[in-house]
Amino acid sequence: MTTQKTPESSPDRIIDEVKRIREQREKSYRERAMKLFPPVCARCGREFTGKRLRELTVHHKDHNHDNNPPDGSNWELLCLFCHDNEHSKDLTSEHLDEPAREEIQKPTTTFRPFAGLEGLLKKK
Repeated sequence: MTTQKTPESSPDRIIDEVKRIREQREKSYRERAMKLFPPVCARCGREFTGKRLRELTVHHKDHNHDNNPPDGSNWELLCLFCHDNEHSKDLTSEHLDEPAREEIQKPTTTFRPFAGLEGLLKKK
């Protein structure tokens, strides 16, 4: 007994449908992110305008592409280079058997610009 595949269930059709849904989802959160944030890479600080806007990507901070809060708190705009670098850090840490950057949680700087502000304000 042979089973015939219906056109709706063919693997190519299913793959095309999944790609279409993903592209729609990406387009919607990209448009929202571009309205919320200035067209500047959050890592390198490059500003993007005109045709170069397509080089600015939406990075999900928690790496979950389904986590798209309306306030954009899980997003940051990164240029193609910084976005690739961000994801390669995780791959490198897995390869070297080191903890991922999120696991380390060290402050990036020890400088506290407002550390003495409270004392200065109380003197007045």
